[in-house]
Amino acid sequence: MAKKKFGFVSIMLASTLALTACGDSDSDSSSGGKDSEEKFVLQAGHSLPDDHPYHLGLLEMADAVEERTDGQVTIEVFANSEIGAERELTEGMGLGTVDLVVSSTAPVTNFVPELGVLDVPFLFKDRESAVEILEGDIGDELFAKMEENGIIGLSWGENGYRHITNAKRPIETPEDLKGLKIRTQENEIHLAAFEALGAQPTPMAWTEAITALQQGVVDAQENPAIVADQFSLYDANQKYMSLTGHVYSVAIYMMSQQTYDELPEDLRDIVVEEGQKAGARERELIVEMEKESIQTLKDNGMEIIEDIDTAPFQEAVKPVYETIEYQDLLNEILDAQ
Repeated sequence: MAKKKFGFVSIMLASTLALTACGDSDSDSSSGGKDSEEKFVLQAGHSLPDDHPYHLGLLEMADAVEERTDGQVTIEVFANSEIGAERELTEGMGLGTVDLVVSSTAPVTNFVPELGVLDVPFLFKDRESAVEILEGDIGDELFAKMEENGIIGLSWGENGYRHITNAKRPIETPEDLKGLKIRTQENEIHLAAFEALGAQPTPMAWTEAITALQQGVVDAQENPAIVADQFSLYDANQKYMSLTGHVYSVAIYMMSQQTYDELPEDLRDIVVEEGQKAGARERELIVEMEKESIQTLKDNGMEIIEDIDTAPFQEAVKPVYETIEYQDLLNEILDAQ
């Protein structure tokens, strides 16, 4: 463990040293650039496997940045929480020790609590509505709040729709969830929603969840199909997947404000421009890979319950809406659809 931590510190120190060459003042940060010989190495991190669209989106961004800057800016991409889990990565951006991150919104709510509204079940009518809202004025306002906290939102990505898998029975109605022990994220909105649905939500880190599923400590979990596929949940007692799509799982490509300030202006603009493209590319990959993952789960014996009437689920979680702190934002999103 100590050895890994030392490696993380070394990576961050290298990043800091590389960027320090840019200078501390505004006038220094606008010098250098493509007419100079300076080279900059940025570290980008996320918490999912290296074949997940998060990672593939960052790799495409890295290739484009390196090409457009003639090799002056390179981006090293680290998967599987290698340089920190989502919470650590997000905090690192605020401190200026991490350059680029793609993450779910959950850890960013520590800086911008309004982002928690995006976790409300059945918030978006469909994927198209979600993208239109996030890439419009509402999304811009949320990015502006992030910037106040030292984090620049580059683009909106996603981790797909969250569905329910379990070891006990097909889930077709809220009644089927009654008494089911389900692992959830450490997210107050998700906890309240599954309690309203009659389940027994058990929050725990994902690193603990697979073992808990294998040992029968919990019966169920909820995640996008890609996650169920990449972590082979059919080998963790998960016999059924119900395509409830209860949460559109929003992700964000982000950049440290400190990194932004320290890069020469022309190079900075290229990094930002490519970051702004990353979310759309990542979403396309998610849509494609979701279909492949569902087929893989079927091929490995998991029963997929596809035709689900979500209206009873939506009705059951309605009381949760009244507990949301940012009612104006919630209603703005609902009214925009």
